[in-house]
Order: sequence, then structure tokens, then C-alpha cells
Amino acid sequence: MASHVVVAGKSLLTVELMAELLNREEGLDVVTVVGTYSKLIEAVERADTQVALMDLDRADGDCVAAAVEIRKVRPTCGVALAVETPTRTFVNRALRAGVLGIVPKSAGLRRLVESVRGVAAGQLVLDPRLLSAGGGQGGPLTEREADVLRLTASGASVKEMTGELYLSAGTIRNLASAAIKKLDARNRYDAVRIASERCWI
Repeated sequence: MASHVVVAGKSLLTVELMAELLNREEGLDVVTVVGTYSKLIEAVERADTQVALMDLDRADGDCVAAAVEIRKVRPTCGVALAVETPTRTFVNRALRAGVLGIVPKSAGLRRLVESVRGVAAGQLVLDPRLLSAGGGQGGPLTEREADVLRLTASGASVKEMTGELYLSAGTIRNLASAAIKKLDARNRYDAVRIASERCWI
């Protein structure tokens, strides 16, 4: 019996190519292709889906939050991500959310198919390079700037951040300002959104 797969991504060309490739593989059946995370969650809930594959750099919203939602609506559905440049910080965050497969796009189509097959079988499938990668978050942010944005995302106040990071309030504000400038954001909350979408925090 074929494993049902739903593919999500904003670029129709990319996700249709992924779907075409997967449909040619014995034991895999792409039941639908969608363009947003909300439609992905609806499709997973509606169909008997074994794998939700997200083209991370193309779909709208936060893939980690989507993975959590998918696990809520269909706990037996595995989540796989195709990512341009997965950082160790992002990998850790995704794994905590229950993602089973993370495939760098540089790994190629065969690796994508192997990952989807593994996730359909309930296995954790990670490119070995992701496990040996350094702990940096990637992108333009320093480790401390990323820490400030992560704490901002959690709702922490500047005062709470000073205790968590052992930094002064002035330093916290300077780090937030630097992150805002680097990301061309309107404020620190907008910076959180941008950094999260690009998998930098």
C-alpha cells in the first residue's frame, strides 16, 4: 500500500516537480500539492496522510509551528523539510517540534526520496552533515543577537533577558538594535519574524 504524501510550497513549479518525482517512486503517492502552511494542515487533516513535505524556503509562515500543528491534527503523519541552508539551531528547533526528516537542497533528489520514504516508515532521517555542523545559527546575526530575538519571541521582557543572558539592559537593547538593522526590520518583533522565516533563530 502506497504512503500518502502532501507537498507544500509557495513555488508551484518546485512543488509540482517534487510531486512528479515522488509519484514515480513505488510506494509513494502524492495526494495533493498546496501553497501555504494553513492549506497543508487542512490537507493533512482531511486525507490519510503519512508524510507532509514542506519546501521551507517557499511556503508562507513558520514551518516549525506548522509541524507542531500537523502532529496535533494527525499524530501519525511524519513531517519532512527541504531546506536551502539548514543551520544547527534550526535543526534542533525542528527536531523538538517532531520533524523527522530534514534534507538540504544541495543533497539532491535521491536524498529527498530516501528521506520521504524514511519519514513514511516513522524513521528519523537527517543528512549527516547536519549533525556535524557547528552550533552557529547562520545568517548575519551573532549568537547573542539571535539569543535576544529568541527570547523576544518567547515574550521575555528586557529585564527578564538581562537575568537569562547575564547582560545589562543597555547591551540587550544594543543587540536588538543591531539585529533590527541587519535584518532591515521595523522593530524587534519584525526582526523575530524575519529571522524565524529565514531559519536564523
